[in-house]
Amino acid sequence: MRHKNLVDAVTALGLLGTVTFTGCGGGGSGSGGGGNNNPPPTISSFTASPATVTDGSSAMLTAVFNNGTGSITPGNISATSGTAVSVTPPNDTTTTYTLTVTGSGGETASATTTVQAVAAPVITSFAASPATINSGLSSNLTGVFSGGTGVITPGNLTATSGTAVPVSPTSTTTYTLTVTNAAGTAVTQTATVTVQAAPTAVTVDPASPGIAVTNQILGMNAAAWYDQVDNASAINTAFGAAGIKGLRWPGGSWSDAYHWGYQTVYDGPTPYQPYLCVQANSSSPYTPTGWGGAETTAQFVNAIVTPGGYDLALTANYGTDEACTGGGDPNEAAAWAAAEVAANVKVSHITVGNEEYGSWETDLHAIPNDPTTYASAVTGTNGYYSLIKAASPKTLVGVVVDAGCTSADGCTDGWDSTVLGNAAGSYDFVELHYYPQNPGGESDSYLVAQAAQGLTTNINIVKQELATAGEPNTPIYVGEMGTVSSNPGVQSWSITQGLYAGQMLGEMMNDGVSRATWWIGFGNCNGDSGNFSTSLYGWQDFGAYNVFADGSGDTGGDNNSPCNYGGPIGTMSPTAQAFNLFQHVVVNGEHVLAPTVTGDTTDVRAYAATHSGGTALVLFNVNETNSVSVTVTVNGEGNSPGVTVITYDKSIYDQTNSVTPVWAGPTTTDMGPQSIPLSLTLTPWSMNVVLIQ
Repeated sequence: MRHKNLVDAVTALGLLGTVTFTGCGGGGSGSGGGGNNNPPPTISSFTASPATVTDGSSAMLTAVFNNGTGSITPGNISATSGTAVSVTPPNDTTTTYTLTVTGSGGETASATTTVQAVAAPVITSFAASPATINSGLSSNLTGVFSGGTGVITPGNLTATSGTAVPVSPTSTTTYTLTVTNAAGTAVTQTATVTVQAAPTAVTVDPASPGIAVTNQILGMNAAAWYDQVDNASAINTAFGAAGIKGLRWPGGSWSDAYHWGYQTVYDGPTPYQPYLCVQANSSSPYTPTGWGGAETTAQFVNAIVTPGGYDLALTANYGTDEACTGGGDPNEAAAWAAAEVAANVKVSHITVGNEEYGSWETDLHAIPNDPTTYASAVTGTNGYYSLIKAASPKTLVGVVVDAGCTSADGCTDGWDSTVLGNAAGSYDFVELHYYPQNPGGESDSYLVAQAAQGLTTNINIVKQELATAGEPNTPIYVGEMGTVSSNPGVQSWSITQGLYAGQMLGEMMNDGVSRATWWIGFGNCNGDSGNFSTSLYGWQDFGAYNVFADGSGDTGGDNNSPCNYGGPIGTMSPTAQAFNLFQHVVVNGEHVLAPTVTGDTTDVRAYAATHSGGTALVLFNVNETNSVSVTVTVNGEGNSPGVTVITYDKSIYDQTNSVTPVWAGPTTTDMGPQSIPLSLTLTPWSMNVVLIQ
């Protein structure tokens, strides 16, 4: 019974493989004459590692046994307990290996283990189709492989040989196909899907015209302190070249201290000459002793307005009376209107005051910058509206709005709702100003890509306010606009403000703005006190509100620093060049068109209008470094007898980066007859007028 018990003991060990024990003799006496007391062989374990190998690879067989010598077959490999031996099984087979342990008395014990040899994985091909896609589209990845299972990364996508796997990367991506067999052997192959920006297409339908275009958005503020007889010729030449059609006088916040010459009582420099209400310091009373410009309104009109053929808007003084002791006098404004009628001067618009909602604005009323007080002064038989209309019935009279400016910005809360509601019926238009940045907070990316669209947001606010007041469809006049609310720096004469100005004109054209005047044409140099951070793009060492050069420089104002324009009086900044370009588009009698842009909608902006039986587009590339290819489709057109492209861009502006700046104008390309769609390349930071006959 000794042998049986031994077999039971070995079996109880739970050995890997099959274990067999054989002994000599029988009946418990053993062979060889009995009396053999040698312990029988035992096998503790017999294992293969790994149990599955790739064809041609080896596995290690390890046996743990006692009381005998070991041998492994096939191969008749000598085995030492605890020592691994290497075996290489035949390809593509499962081989059973047998360990035999023979004791000194001839007894044997055996165990088996198996090693499977599997084929190596093979990738025949792995490809993307198509290998290049436009952003937003898909490609198919197809792997042909054998000998394993496939996974595609990134994404851990299960792959089946010969079956396409769709992918939609947002950027150029290299995909890896990994095929792994049962032995864990892996092979890889890669395929790259290149993602390119979708082709940018601009489409316009001339058969669907929108609102009428007005050239009155091509306007400039004129300054009583600068625009006069001595420089009238240069001003008119510059304004004419840029297509300026309208002027606003006498100049911003001056208006609420400016007296046009109506008085004979108070001590202006000369009777009937303009003067300002001024303070010696912030705590002293106002006196009527300030210089109000070198010339009268009549002289300004005769020297500049009439020869230039400009539409004229005036700003009536709401802030101060003639004695400079109280708020403005509607009778003075009415007398001004009457004087212009008598002089046969057409004044199309008169606005009551400048930025009356702002704490910065001069206002000597008992409650300054107050919407109720303001509305009361406008309305009634002795108010601004009735008196001005009586003196000049064809002149439109308007009130100022702030589009939701709040006390946090220095404005009076609730100004618009109070004024528009209380003065309803006593205004023909509203005047809005727009400066999207404050000094020190300027950003080129914001200015170029977002700021102009903010004007449309404000215009829509005002439209809703007018509707609430029961005065929908009241014309909106953008009386002032610029880049920064005060203290302009390097942006002011940079390509960045030019791109902003161009988009502003496009937005106003689309928004149906009735009139607009940029702040300012001439005479408002700011010297070097503004923001000249290296984060802002530009080559000039001065800032200026004015967008035409004053020649040797305007030395007036608090800064008293000349601007080194590097060009003669009237030289156009990039902002003036935007007006120059748009004069080809905002033509009276034409209508707004609504172009659509697909593809690169981040960098490409488009505006359009009908144009002498054809189409005019203005295309902007607001990317600083990269050109953008576009196709222009005009619905219903297959050919054009002539295409002209007028471009102003960063490379033209960069010519000013020299000791003697070169202020070059736009380039004009006559492309001649062209098939439609039309292929164009928009250079970095560019505005392009495309005239399609």
